[in-house]
Amino acid sequence: MKTLVNDKDDASLKSQANGGFSDGEIVAEEAGKLDMPYLSKSVPVFIDVLNIIPEDVARGNQMIAFERKDNLVKVGIVDPQNINALNVLRFISEKTQLKFEVYLIPLKIFQEIVAQYAGGTEKAIEEAVDSLKEDKDDDASGANLLMDNGGGRTDSNVQSAPVTKLLSVIIRHAIDGKASDIHIEPINKEYRVRFRVDGLLYASLSVPKEVGKAVVSRIKILANLKIDEKRKPQDGRFNIVESGHSVDFRVSTLPIMDGEKLVLRILDRDSKLASLENMGITGPGADVLIKNINEPFGIILITGPTGSGKSTTLYSCLEVLNKEDRNIITLEDPVEYSMVGVNQSQINPEIGYTFASGLRSILRQDPNIIMVGEIRDNETAELTIHAALTGHLVLSTLHTNSSIGAIPRLVDMSIEAFLLASSLRVVAAQRLVRKICEKCKHEIKVSAAIREYILKEIEGVSNEDKARYGVDFNAEIKLFEGSGCEECGKSGYKGRTAIFEALEIDTNIKEIITEHNGNEQAIKDYTEKKGMITIKQDGMLKAITGKTTFSEVERVTEGSRSVGGDVDEA
Repeated sequence: MKTLVNDKDDASLKSQANGGFSDGEIVAEEAGKLDMPYLSKSVPVFIDVLNIIPEDVARGNQMIAFERKDNLVKVGIVDPQNINALNVLRFISEKTQLKFEVYLIPLKIFQEIVAQYAGGTEKAIEEAVDSLKEDKDDDASGANLLMDNGGGRTDSNVQSAPVTKLLSVIIRHAIDGKASDIHIEPINKEYRVRFRVDGLLYASLSVPKEVGKAVVSRIKILANLKIDEKRKPQDGRFNIVESGHSVDFRVSTLPIMDGEKLVLRILDRDSKLASLENMGITGPGADVLIKNINEPFGIILITGPTGSGKSTTLYSCLEVLNKEDRNIITLEDPVEYSMVGVNQSQINPEIGYTFASGLRSILRQDPNIIMVGEIRDNETAELTIHAALTGHLVLSTLHTNSSIGAIPRLVDMSIEAFLLASSLRVVAAQRLVRKICEKCKHEIKVSAAIREYILKEIEGVSNEDKARYGVDFNAEIKLFEGSGCEECGKSGYKGRTAIFEALEIDTNIKEIITEHNGNEQAIKDYTEKKGMITIKQDGMLKAITGKTTFSEVERVTEGSRSVGGDVDEA
Protein backbone atom coordinates (compact mmCIF):
# COMPACT_ATOMS: atom_id res chain seq x y z
CA MET A 1 0.00 0.00 0.00
CA LYS A 2 1.27 3.46 -0.86
CA THR A 3 1.89 5.57 2.24
CA LEU A 4 1.20 9.19 1.36
CA VAL A 5 1.75 11.08 4.61
CA ASN A 6 3.84 14.23 4.93
CA ASP A 7 3.50 15.85 8.35
CA LYS A 8 5.48 18.94 7.31
CA ASP A 9 3.41 19.88 4.25
CA ASP A 10 1.31 23.06 4.52
CA ALA A 11 -1.26 21.54 2.20
CA SER A 12 -1.74 18.64 4.56
CA LEU A 13 -2.31 21.04 7.48
CA LYS A 14 -4.97 22.85 5.45
CA SER A 15 -6.45 19.44 4.63
CA GLN A 16 -6.66 18.48 8.31
CA ALA A 17 -8.16 21.83 9.25
CA ASN A 18 -10.87 21.69 6.58
CA GLY A 19 -11.58 17.96 6.73
CA GLY A 20 -10.35 17.52 3.15
CA PHE A 21 -10.54 19.48 -0.09
CA SER A 22 -13.83 20.22 -1.80
CA ASP A 23 -12.82 22.02 -4.98
CA GLY A 24 -11.59 19.94 -7.95
CA GLU A 25 -8.93 22.44 -9.08
CA ILE A 26 -7.54 22.71 -5.54
CA VAL A 27 -7.42 18.90 -5.32
CA ALA A 28 -5.40 18.69 -8.54
CA GLU A 29 -2.99 21.33 -7.23
CA GLU A 30 -2.64 19.73 -3.79
CA ALA A 31 -2.28 16.23 -5.26
CA GLY A 32 0.69 17.55 -7.23
CA LYS A 33 2.25 18.95 -4.04
CA LEU A 34 1.69 15.66 -2.22
CA ASP A 35 2.94 13.64 -5.22
CA MET A 36 -0.16 11.44 -5.27
CA PRO A 37 -2.76 10.69 -7.97
CA TYR A 38 -6.21 12.25 -7.78
CA LEU A 39 -9.72 11.49 -8.99
CA SER A 40 -11.30 14.41 -10.84
CA LYS A 41 -14.81 13.09 -11.52
CA SER A 42 -17.39 10.67 -10.17
CA VAL A 43 -17.29 7.19 -11.70
CA PRO A 44 -19.79 4.30 -11.59
CA VAL A 45 -18.49 1.57 -9.24
CA PHE A 46 -19.60 -2.05 -9.06
CA ILE A 47 -20.98 -3.03 -5.67
CA ASP A 48 -18.39 -5.76 -5.02
CA VAL A 49 -15.67 -3.08 -5.30
CA LEU A 50 -17.54 -0.66 -3.02
CA ASN A 51 -17.98 -3.40 -0.43
CA ILE A 52 -14.21 -3.89 -0.05
CA ILE A 53 -14.62 -1.04 2.44
CA PRO A 54 -17.91 -1.37 4.40
CA GLU A 55 -20.27 1.58 3.97
CA ASP A 56 -20.12 2.75 7.60
CA VAL A 57 -16.29 2.64 7.54
CA ALA A 58 -16.20 4.48 4.20
CA ARG A 59 -18.51 7.24 5.43
CA GLY A 60 -16.77 7.53 8.82
CA ASN A 61 -13.32 7.92 7.27
CA GLN A 62 -14.35 9.65 4.04
CA MET A 63 -12.63 7.11 1.82
CA ILE A 64 -14.05 4.92 -0.95
CA ALA A 65 -12.87 1.99 -3.09
CA PHE A 66 -13.63 2.85 -6.74
CA GLU A 67 -11.70 0.35 -8.88
CA ARG A 68 -10.16 -3.09 -8.60
CA LYS A 69 -7.79 -4.90 -10.95
CA ASP A 70 -6.64 -8.29 -9.67
CA ASN A 71 -5.31 -7.61 -6.15
CA LEU A 72 -4.80 -3.87 -6.64
CA VAL A 73 -7.60 -1.64 -5.33
CA LYS A 74 -7.77 2.10 -5.97
CA VAL A 75 -9.14 4.06 -3.02
CA GLY A 76 -10.19 7.71 -3.00
CA ILE A 77 -9.60 9.61 0.24
CA VAL A 78 -10.75 13.12 1.11
CA ASP A 79 -8.10 13.76 3.77
CA PRO A 80 -4.76 12.06 3.00
CA GLN A 81 -3.55 12.85 6.55
CA ASN A 82 -6.38 10.92 8.21
CA ILE A 83 -4.21 8.49 10.19
CA ASN A 84 -7.19 6.41 11.26
CA ALA A 85 -8.28 5.93 7.64
CA LEU A 86 -4.78 4.82 6.62
CA ASN A 87 -4.64 2.39 9.56
CA VAL A 88 -8.01 0.93 8.48
CA LEU A 89 -6.63 0.39 4.98
CA ARG A 90 -3.56 -1.36 6.41
CA PHE A 91 -5.81 -3.61 8.48
CA ILE A 92 -8.01 -4.50 5.46
CA SER A 93 -4.88 -5.08 3.37
CA GLU A 94 -3.45 -7.54 5.91
CA LYS A 95 -6.79 -9.31 6.28
CA THR A 96 -7.64 -9.62 2.56
CA GLN A 97 -4.15 -9.62 0.99
CA LEU A 98 -5.25 -6.72 -1.20
CA LYS A 99 -2.95 -3.82 -2.12
CA PHE A 100 -4.29 -0.26 -2.03
CA GLU A 101 -3.34 2.72 -4.16
CA VAL A 102 -4.60 5.92 -2.55
CA TYR A 103 -6.06 8.77 -4.62
CA LEU A 104 -6.96 12.26 -3.42
CA ILE A 105 -10.59 13.17 -4.18
CA PRO A 106 -12.77 16.25 -3.56
CA LEU A 107 -15.43 15.91 -0.87
CA LYS A 108 -18.17 16.39 -3.49
CA ILE A 109 -16.88 13.47 -5.61
CA PHE A 110 -16.65 11.28 -2.50
CA GLN A 111 -20.28 12.07 -1.66
CA GLU A 112 -21.40 11.21 -5.20
CA ILE A 113 -19.58 7.86 -5.20
CA VAL A 114 -20.57 6.88 -1.66
CA ALA A 115 -24.21 7.41 -2.71
CA GLN A 116 -23.74 4.42 -5.01
CA TYR A 117 -24.03 2.19 -1.98
CA ALA A 118 -27.63 3.13 -2.78
CA GLY A 119 -28.68 2.83 0.80
CA GLY A 120 -26.44 -0.16 0.46
CA THR A 121 -26.95 -2.71 -2.28
CA GLU A 122 -25.83 -5.20 0.33
CA LYS A 123 -28.44 -3.76 2.68
CA ALA A 124 -31.09 -3.96 -0.06
CA ILE A 125 -30.26 -7.64 -0.57
CA GLU A 126 -30.43 -8.32 3.17
CA GLU A 127 -33.80 -6.55 3.38
CA ALA A 128 -35.10 -8.59 0.43
CA VAL A 129 -33.94 -11.83 2.11
CA ASP A 130 -35.61 -10.84 5.39
CA SER A 131 -38.77 -9.88 3.53
CA LEU A 132 -38.90 -13.27 1.80
CA LYS A 133 -38.42 -15.08 5.12
CA GLU A 134 -41.28 -13.10 6.65
CA ASP A 135 -43.48 -13.85 3.63
CA LYS A 136 -42.71 -17.55 3.98
CA ASP A 137 -43.74 -17.51 7.63
CA ASP A 138 -46.90 -15.57 6.82
CA ASP A 139 -47.74 -17.79 3.84
CA ALA A 140 -47.61 -20.82 6.10
CA SER A 141 -50.59 -19.39 7.96
CA GLY A 142 -52.27 -18.26 4.72
CA ALA A 143 -52.20 -14.64 5.82
CA ASN A 144 -50.11 -12.75 3.27
CA LEU A 145 -51.43 -13.08 -0.27
CA LEU A 146 -52.42 -10.14 -2.47
CA MET A 147 -55.35 -10.32 -4.86
CA ASP A 148 -54.68 -9.16 -8.40
CA ASN A 149 -57.19 -7.42 -10.65
CA GLY A 150 -58.06 -10.64 -12.42
CA GLY A 151 -59.09 -12.35 -9.23
CA GLY A 152 -55.95 -14.51 -9.18
CA ARG A 153 -53.41 -14.60 -6.42
CA THR A 154 -49.99 -12.97 -6.49
CA ASP A 155 -47.32 -13.68 -3.91
CA SER A 156 -46.54 -10.54 -1.94
CA ASN A 157 -42.78 -11.17 -2.13
CA VAL A 158 -42.62 -10.06 -5.77
CA GLN A 159 -44.42 -6.82 -4.87
CA SER A 160 -42.52 -6.14 -1.62
CA ALA A 161 -40.68 -2.86 -1.11
CA PRO A 162 -37.25 -4.48 -0.51
CA VAL A 163 -37.44 -6.40 -3.82
CA THR A 164 -38.57 -3.26 -5.66
CA LYS A 165 -35.74 -1.29 -4.03
CA LEU A 166 -33.15 -3.91 -5.03
CA LEU A 167 -34.38 -3.83 -8.65
CA SER A 168 -34.19 -0.03 -8.56
CA VAL A 169 -30.58 -0.24 -7.38
CA ILE A 170 -29.67 -2.66 -10.18
CA ILE A 171 -31.30 -0.46 -12.82
CA ARG A 172 -29.66 2.71 -11.49
CA HIS A 173 -26.21 1.09 -11.52
CA ALA A 174 -26.79 -0.04 -15.12
CA ILE A 175 -27.87 3.41 -16.30
CA ASP A 176 -25.04 5.18 -14.43
CA GLY A 177 -22.55 2.73 -15.94
CA LYS A 178 -23.95 3.40 -19.45
CA ALA A 179 -24.81 -0.29 -19.90
CA SER A 180 -26.76 -1.39 -22.98
CA ASP A 181 -28.11 -4.61 -21.40
CA ILE A 182 -28.73 -6.17 -17.99
CA HIS A 183 -28.38 -9.95 -17.66
CA ILE A 184 -30.02 -11.65 -14.67
CA GLU A 185 -29.27 -15.37 -14.67
CA PRO A 186 -29.45 -18.30 -12.22
CA ILE A 187 -26.17 -20.07 -11.44
CA ASN A 188 -26.28 -22.89 -8.89
CA LYS A 189 -27.60 -21.41 -5.62
CA GLU A 190 -27.61 -17.75 -6.63
CA TYR A 191 -28.55 -15.27 -9.34
CA ARG A 192 -25.80 -13.34 -11.09
CA VAL A 193 -26.33 -9.80 -12.42
CA ARG A 194 -24.12 -8.65 -15.29
CA PHE A 195 -24.03 -5.43 -17.33
CA ARG A 196 -22.99 -5.13 -20.98
CA VAL A 197 -20.88 -1.99 -21.38
CA ASP A 198 -19.38 -1.11 -24.78
CA GLY A 199 -20.15 -4.60 -26.01
CA LEU A 200 -18.52 -6.55 -23.16
CA LEU A 201 -20.20 -8.17 -20.15
CA TYR A 202 -19.09 -7.28 -16.61
CA ALA A 203 -20.25 -8.98 -13.41
CA SER A 204 -22.00 -6.56 -11.06
CA LEU A 205 -23.34 -8.54 -8.10
CA SER A 206 -24.76 -11.88 -6.99
CA VAL A 207 -27.91 -12.41 -4.93
CA PRO A 208 -29.39 -15.47 -3.21
CA LYS A 209 -31.57 -17.61 -5.48
CA GLU A 210 -34.84 -16.79 -3.73
CA VAL A 211 -34.13 -13.07 -4.02
CA GLY A 212 -33.20 -13.50 -7.67
CA LYS A 213 -36.49 -15.30 -8.35
CA ALA A 214 -38.41 -12.47 -6.69
CA VAL A 215 -36.55 -9.86 -8.79
CA VAL A 216 -37.29 -11.84 -11.96
CA SER A 217 -40.99 -12.06 -11.04
CA ARG A 218 -41.08 -8.33 -10.29
CA ILE A 219 -39.63 -7.53 -13.73
CA LYS A 220 -42.16 -9.86 -15.38
CA ILE A 221 -45.01 -8.00 -13.64
CA LEU A 222 -43.62 -4.64 -14.81
CA ALA A 223 -43.32 -5.99 -18.38
CA ASN A 224 -46.88 -7.40 -18.24
CA LEU A 225 -45.65 -11.00 -18.65
CA LYS A 226 -47.14 -14.14 -17.10
CA ILE A 227 -45.22 -14.72 -13.87
CA ASP A 228 -46.34 -18.34 -13.61
CA GLU A 229 -45.18 -19.19 -17.17
CA LYS A 230 -41.62 -20.46 -16.80
CA ARG A 231 -41.58 -23.17 -19.47
CA LYS A 232 -41.36 -20.99 -22.58
CA PRO A 233 -39.70 -17.69 -23.56
CA GLN A 234 -41.62 -14.43 -23.23
CA ASP A 235 -41.03 -10.88 -24.45
CA GLY A 236 -42.28 -7.59 -23.02
CA ARG A 237 -41.26 -4.08 -22.11
CA PHE A 238 -41.69 -1.40 -19.46
CA ASN A 239 -40.72 2.21 -18.95
CA ILE A 240 -39.25 4.24 -16.08
CA VAL A 241 -38.18 7.86 -15.62
CA GLU A 242 -34.66 8.08 -14.20
CA SER A 243 -33.09 11.49 -13.43
CA GLY A 244 -35.61 13.19 -15.71
CA HIS A 245 -34.94 10.81 -18.62
CA SER A 246 -37.52 8.40 -19.98
CA VAL A 247 -35.89 4.98 -20.30
CA ASP A 248 -37.50 1.94 -21.96
CA PHE A 249 -36.55 -1.62 -21.08
CA ARG A 250 -37.12 -4.46 -23.54
CA VAL A 251 -37.45 -7.68 -21.56
CA SER A 252 -36.70 -11.20 -22.81
CA THR A 253 -37.08 -14.35 -20.68
CA LEU A 254 -35.58 -17.75 -21.40
CA PRO A 255 -36.05 -21.04 -19.50
CA ILE A 256 -32.65 -22.64 -18.75
CA MET A 257 -31.48 -25.61 -16.68
CA ASP A 258 -31.13 -23.70 -13.39
CA GLY A 259 -34.29 -21.59 -13.73
CA GLU A 260 -35.21 -18.55 -15.80
CA LYS A 261 -32.78 -16.07 -17.36
CA LEU A 262 -33.77 -12.47 -18.11
CA VAL A 263 -32.12 -9.94 -20.38
CA LEU A 264 -33.17 -6.29 -20.27
CA ARG A 265 -32.18 -4.11 -23.24
CA ILE A 266 -31.90 -0.46 -22.15
CA LEU A 267 -33.36 2.04 -24.63
CA ASP A 268 -33.01 5.72 -23.75
CA ARG A 269 -35.85 7.56 -25.48
CA ASP A 270 -34.14 10.90 -25.00
CA SER A 271 -30.86 9.87 -26.63
CA LYS A 272 -30.22 11.56 -29.96
CA LEU A 273 -29.63 9.55 -33.10
CA ALA A 274 -26.05 9.57 -34.31
CA SER A 275 -25.35 10.52 -37.91
CA LEU A 276 -23.80 7.90 -40.19
CA GLU A 277 -20.45 9.71 -39.94
CA ASN A 278 -20.56 9.89 -36.14
CA MET A 279 -21.34 6.17 -36.06
CA GLY A 280 -18.08 5.54 -37.91
CA ILE A 281 -19.64 4.75 -41.30
CA THR A 282 -17.17 6.60 -43.50
CA GLY A 283 -15.10 6.05 -46.62
CA PRO A 284 -16.15 4.24 -49.82
CA GLY A 285 -18.70 2.06 -47.97
CA ALA A 286 -20.53 5.15 -46.74
CA ASP A 287 -20.54 6.60 -50.27
CA VAL A 288 -22.19 3.45 -51.63
CA LEU A 289 -24.84 3.50 -48.87
CA ILE A 290 -25.70 7.20 -49.13
CA LYS A 291 -25.86 7.09 -52.92
CA ASN A 292 -28.32 4.18 -52.91
CA ILE A 293 -30.62 5.28 -50.08
CA ASN A 294 -31.42 8.30 -52.24
CA GLU A 295 -32.66 6.07 -55.08
CA PRO A 296 -36.47 5.81 -55.49
CA PHE A 297 -36.80 2.02 -55.15
CA GLY A 298 -34.91 -1.18 -54.33
CA ILE A 299 -33.73 -2.99 -51.19
CA ILE A 300 -31.02 -1.80 -48.81
CA LEU A 301 -29.97 -4.60 -46.45
CA ILE A 302 -27.82 -4.21 -43.31
CA THR A 303 -26.40 -7.49 -41.98
CA GLY A 304 -24.54 -8.55 -38.86
CA PRO A 305 -25.06 -10.37 -35.57
CA THR A 306 -27.32 -9.21 -32.73
CA GLY A 307 -25.99 -6.05 -31.09
CA SER A 308 -23.92 -4.88 -34.06
CA GLY A 309 -25.84 -1.62 -34.50
CA LYS A 310 -27.89 -2.59 -37.57
CA SER A 311 -31.11 -0.93 -36.39
CA THR A 312 -29.24 2.24 -35.40
CA THR A 313 -27.76 2.44 -38.91
CA LEU A 314 -31.24 2.07 -40.44
CA TYR A 315 -32.55 4.84 -38.17
CA SER A 316 -29.67 7.07 -39.25
CA CYS A 317 -30.58 6.38 -42.88
CA LEU A 318 -34.21 7.30 -42.17
CA GLU A 319 -33.01 10.53 -40.55
CA VAL A 320 -31.38 11.42 -43.89
CA LEU A 321 -34.52 10.45 -45.85
CA ASN A 322 -37.07 12.01 -43.49
CA LYS A 323 -38.58 14.81 -45.62
CA GLU A 324 -42.09 16.24 -45.61
CA ASP A 325 -42.82 15.06 -49.19
CA ARG A 326 -42.13 11.39 -48.33
CA ASN A 327 -44.38 8.88 -46.60
CA ILE A 328 -42.09 6.73 -44.44
CA ILE A 329 -43.56 3.74 -42.58
CA THR A 330 -41.69 1.30 -40.35
CA LEU A 331 -42.49 -2.17 -39.00
CA GLU A 332 -40.45 -2.86 -35.88
CA ASP A 333 -40.11 -5.37 -33.07
CA PRO A 334 -40.01 -3.30 -30.91
CA VAL A 335 -39.91 0.42 -31.75
CA GLU A 336 -36.53 1.44 -30.30
CA TYR A 337 -36.33 5.16 -31.17
CA SER A 338 -39.16 7.60 -31.68
CA MET A 339 -38.78 9.65 -34.88
CA VAL A 340 -40.93 12.71 -35.57
CA GLY A 341 -42.45 12.55 -39.05
CA VAL A 342 -42.07 8.78 -39.41
CA ASN A 343 -45.04 6.41 -39.05
CA GLN A 344 -43.71 3.70 -36.73
CA SER A 345 -45.68 0.49 -36.12
CA GLN A 346 -44.82 -2.30 -33.68
CA ILE A 347 -45.68 -5.87 -34.61
CA ASN A 348 -47.63 -8.13 -32.26
CA PRO A 349 -47.39 -11.83 -33.26
CA GLU A 350 -49.82 -12.85 -30.50
CA ILE A 351 -52.70 -11.26 -32.43
CA GLY A 352 -51.36 -12.24 -35.85
CA TYR A 353 -49.73 -8.87 -36.60
CA THR A 354 -46.38 -10.07 -37.99
CA PHE A 355 -43.80 -8.54 -40.32
CA ALA A 356 -45.48 -10.31 -43.24
CA SER A 357 -49.08 -9.28 -42.42
CA GLY A 358 -47.97 -5.78 -41.50
CA LEU A 359 -46.09 -5.42 -44.78
CA ARG A 360 -49.25 -6.30 -46.70
CA SER A 361 -51.11 -3.53 -44.89
CA ILE A 362 -48.30 -1.01 -45.36
CA LEU A 363 -48.43 -1.44 -49.13
CA ARG A 364 -52.02 -0.13 -49.01
CA GLN A 365 -50.86 3.01 -47.13
CA ASP A 366 -49.25 4.69 -50.18
CA PRO A 367 -45.67 4.56 -48.80
CA ASN A 368 -42.52 5.93 -50.43
CA ILE A 369 -40.06 4.33 -48.02
CA ILE A 370 -40.56 1.22 -45.88
CA MET A 371 -38.37 -0.04 -43.06
CA VAL A 372 -38.87 -3.68 -42.05
CA GLY A 373 -37.09 -4.43 -38.77
CA GLU A 374 -35.86 -7.85 -39.84
CA ILE A 375 -36.35 -10.38 -42.63
CA ARG A 376 -36.99 -13.56 -40.65
CA ASP A 377 -38.78 -15.89 -43.03
CA ASN A 378 -39.62 -16.66 -46.64
CA GLU A 379 -42.96 -14.83 -46.59
CA THR A 380 -41.44 -11.56 -45.32
CA ALA A 381 -38.59 -11.88 -47.84
CA GLU A 382 -41.01 -12.36 -50.75
CA LEU A 383 -43.18 -9.40 -49.72
CA THR A 384 -40.05 -7.23 -49.33
CA ILE A 385 -38.94 -8.15 -52.87
CA HIS A 386 -42.46 -7.42 -54.16
CA ALA A 387 -42.48 -4.00 -52.45
CA ALA A 388 -39.10 -3.09 -53.97
CA LEU A 389 -40.16 -4.20 -57.46
CA THR A 390 -43.34 -2.10 -57.31
CA GLY A 391 -41.54 1.19 -56.76
CA HIS A 392 -40.73 1.39 -53.04
CA LEU A 393 -37.43 1.86 -51.26
CA VAL A 394 -37.19 -0.85 -48.58
CA LEU A 395 -34.65 -0.88 -45.76
CA SER A 396 -34.23 -3.99 -43.62
CA THR A 397 -31.81 -6.20 -41.67
CA LEU A 398 -30.70 -9.80 -41.96
CA HIS A 399 -28.60 -11.98 -39.64
CA THR A 400 -25.53 -13.07 -41.63
CA ASN A 401 -21.80 -12.84 -41.01
CA SER A 402 -20.95 -10.82 -44.12
CA SER A 403 -22.57 -8.76 -46.85
CA ILE A 404 -21.78 -11.42 -49.47
CA GLY A 405 -23.31 -14.14 -47.28
CA ALA A 406 -26.71 -12.41 -47.37
CA ILE A 407 -27.27 -13.30 -51.03
CA PRO A 408 -27.09 -17.13 -50.70
CA ARG A 409 -29.08 -16.75 -47.45
CA LEU A 410 -31.95 -15.14 -49.37
CA VAL A 411 -31.67 -17.78 -52.09
CA ASP A 412 -32.01 -20.41 -49.34
CA MET A 413 -35.27 -18.68 -48.37
CA SER A 414 -36.58 -19.79 -51.81
CA ILE A 415 -36.30 -16.32 -53.36
CA GLU A 416 -35.90 -16.58 -57.14
CA ALA A 417 -32.42 -15.45 -58.18
CA PHE A 418 -33.67 -13.21 -61.00
CA LEU A 419 -36.03 -11.39 -58.59
CA LEU A 420 -33.17 -10.91 -56.11
CA ALA A 421 -30.91 -9.48 -58.82
CA SER A 422 -33.64 -7.05 -59.90
CA SER A 423 -34.49 -5.74 -56.43
CA LEU A 424 -31.26 -5.58 -54.36
CA ARG A 425 -29.30 -2.33 -54.42
CA VAL A 426 -26.87 -2.60 -51.50
CA VAL A 427 -26.02 -5.28 -48.97
CA ALA A 428 -23.92 -3.90 -46.10
CA ALA A 429 -22.39 -5.56 -43.04
CA GLN A 430 -21.17 -3.98 -39.82
CA ARG A 431 -19.75 -4.62 -36.37
CA LEU A 432 -19.16 -2.33 -33.40
CA VAL A 433 -15.65 -1.93 -31.96
CA ARG A 434 -14.63 0.00 -28.86
CA LYS A 435 -12.99 3.39 -29.45
CA ILE A 436 -9.71 4.31 -27.80
CA CYS A 437 -10.13 6.89 -25.05
CA GLU A 438 -8.78 10.18 -26.41
CA LYS A 439 -7.58 11.32 -22.96
CA CYS A 440 -5.13 8.44 -22.44
CA LYS A 441 -4.38 7.34 -26.02
CA HIS A 442 -0.73 6.68 -26.79
CA GLU A 443 1.31 5.01 -29.51
CA ILE A 444 2.51 1.43 -28.98
CA LYS A 445 5.33 -0.56 -30.47
CA VAL A 446 4.37 -2.59 -33.56
CA SER A 447 6.11 -5.93 -34.07
CA ALA A 448 7.34 -6.99 -37.51
CA ALA A 449 4.83 -9.87 -37.57
CA ILE A 450 1.86 -7.59 -36.92
CA ARG A 451 3.08 -5.01 -39.43
CA GLU A 452 3.37 -7.72 -42.09
CA TYR A 453 -0.07 -9.09 -41.14
CA ILE A 454 -1.73 -5.66 -41.47
CA LEU A 455 -0.05 -4.92 -44.81
CA LYS A 456 -1.24 -8.28 -46.16
CA GLU A 457 -4.81 -7.61 -44.99
CA ILE A 458 -5.02 -4.21 -46.71
CA GLU A 459 -2.93 -4.89 -49.81
CA GLY A 460 -6.08 -4.87 -51.99
CA VAL A 461 -7.07 -1.36 -50.87
CA SER A 462 -6.32 1.29 -53.50
CA ASN A 463 -4.02 4.21 -52.71
CA GLU A 464 -6.93 6.57 -53.28
CA ASP A 465 -9.04 4.79 -50.66
CA LYS A 466 -6.14 4.66 -48.22
CA ALA A 467 -5.73 8.41 -48.59
CA ARG A 468 -9.43 8.90 -47.72
CA TYR A 469 -8.79 7.29 -44.34
CA GLY A 470 -5.87 9.66 -43.78
CA VAL A 471 -3.28 6.86 -43.89
CA ASP A 472 0.22 7.67 -45.14
CA PHE A 473 1.79 4.37 -46.17
CA ASN A 474 5.09 5.98 -47.00
CA ALA A 475 5.48 6.41 -43.25
CA GLU A 476 5.83 3.58 -40.74
CA ILE A 477 2.59 1.92 -39.57
CA LYS A 478 1.52 3.14 -36.13
CA LEU A 479 -0.89 1.54 -33.67
CA PHE A 480 -2.42 3.02 -30.52
CA GLU A 481 -4.09 2.02 -27.29
CA GLY A 482 -5.43 3.66 -24.13
CA SER A 483 -3.47 3.39 -20.89
CA GLY A 484 -6.62 3.85 -18.77
CA CYS A 485 -7.72 7.00 -16.95
CA GLU A 486 -10.64 8.38 -14.91
CA GLU A 487 -12.37 9.51 -18.09
CA CYS A 488 -12.71 5.94 -19.43
CA GLY A 489 -13.03 4.14 -16.11
CA LYS A 490 -9.46 2.82 -16.49
CA SER A 491 -10.47 0.60 -19.44
CA GLY A 492 -8.57 2.47 -22.15
CA TYR A 493 -11.77 2.59 -24.23
CA LYS A 494 -14.66 5.02 -24.36
CA GLY A 495 -17.66 4.53 -26.64
CA ARG A 496 -17.97 2.44 -29.78
CA THR A 497 -17.71 2.98 -33.51
CA ALA A 498 -18.78 0.92 -36.51
CA ILE A 499 -16.57 -0.96 -38.92
CA PHE A 500 -18.41 -1.36 -42.18
CA GLU A 501 -18.51 -2.88 -45.65
CA ALA A 502 -21.01 -2.21 -48.45
CA LEU A 503 -21.56 -4.47 -51.46
CA GLU A 504 -23.15 -2.53 -54.31
CA ILE A 505 -25.21 -4.76 -56.60
CA ASP A 506 -23.89 -3.70 -59.99
CA THR A 507 -24.49 -5.32 -63.40
CA ASN A 508 -21.76 -7.93 -62.95
CA ILE A 509 -23.05 -9.08 -59.55
CA LYS A 510 -26.58 -9.24 -60.95
CA GLU A 511 -25.28 -11.62 -63.63
CA ILE A 512 -23.53 -13.76 -60.97
CA ILE A 513 -26.73 -13.91 -58.91
CA THR A 514 -28.85 -14.87 -61.94
CA GLU A 515 -26.47 -17.26 -63.67
CA HIS A 516 -24.75 -18.82 -60.62
CA ASN A 517 -27.73 -18.69 -58.22
CA GLY A 518 -25.92 -16.24 -55.93
CA ASN A 519 -22.74 -18.34 -55.57
CA GLU A 520 -20.83 -16.84 -52.62
CA GLN A 521 -17.33 -17.65 -53.88
CA ALA A 522 -18.03 -16.17 -57.32
CA ILE A 523 -19.25 -12.93 -55.73
CA LYS A 524 -16.25 -12.85 -53.38
CA ASP A 525 -13.79 -13.29 -56.26
CA TYR A 526 -15.43 -10.42 -58.12
CA THR A 527 -15.44 -8.04 -55.13
CA GLU A 528 -11.74 -8.73 -54.48
CA LYS A 529 -10.96 -7.96 -58.08
CA LYS A 530 -13.07 -4.79 -57.91
CA GLY A 531 -11.36 -3.68 -54.67
CA MET A 532 -14.33 -3.51 -52.30
CA ILE A 533 -13.15 -2.60 -48.81
CA THR A 534 -14.12 -5.42 -46.46
CA ILE A 535 -15.25 -5.01 -42.87
CA LYS A 536 -11.85 -6.22 -41.62
CA GLN A 537 -9.92 -3.86 -43.89
CA ASP A 538 -12.09 -0.98 -42.67
CA GLY A 539 -11.24 -2.00 -39.10
CA MET A 540 -7.51 -2.22 -39.81
CA LEU A 541 -7.48 1.22 -41.41
CA LYS A 542 -9.33 2.65 -38.39
CA ALA A 543 -6.81 0.99 -36.06
CA ILE A 544 -3.92 2.56 -37.98
CA THR A 545 -5.53 6.00 -37.72
CA GLY A 546 -5.98 5.59 -33.94
CA LYS A 547 -9.75 5.19 -33.70
CA THR A 548 -9.61 1.67 -32.23
CA THR A 549 -7.03 -0.99 -31.35
CA PHE A 550 -5.67 -3.80 -33.48
CA SER A 551 -6.72 -6.40 -30.91
CA GLU A 552 -10.27 -5.01 -30.83
CA VAL A 553 -10.61 -5.37 -34.61
CA GLU A 554 -9.29 -8.93 -34.42
CA ARG A 555 -11.70 -9.77 -31.59
CA VAL A 556 -14.78 -8.48 -33.41
CA THR A 557 -13.90 -9.85 -36.86
CA GLU A 558 -12.90 -13.27 -35.46
CA GLY A 559 -9.34 -12.82 -36.55
CA SER A 560 -6.21 -14.22 -34.95
CA ARG A 561 -5.57 -12.60 -31.57
CA SER A 562 -1.95 -13.76 -31.33
CA VAL A 563 -0.23 -12.69 -34.54
CA GLY A 564 3.46 -12.95 -33.73
CA GLY A 565 2.63 -13.04 -30.02
CA ASP A 566 -0.14 -11.46 -27.96
CA VAL A 567 -1.42 -8.45 -29.89
CA ASP A 568 -1.87 -6.49 -26.69
CA GLU A 569 1.87 -6.79 -26.13
CA ALA A 570 2.84 -5.83 -29.66
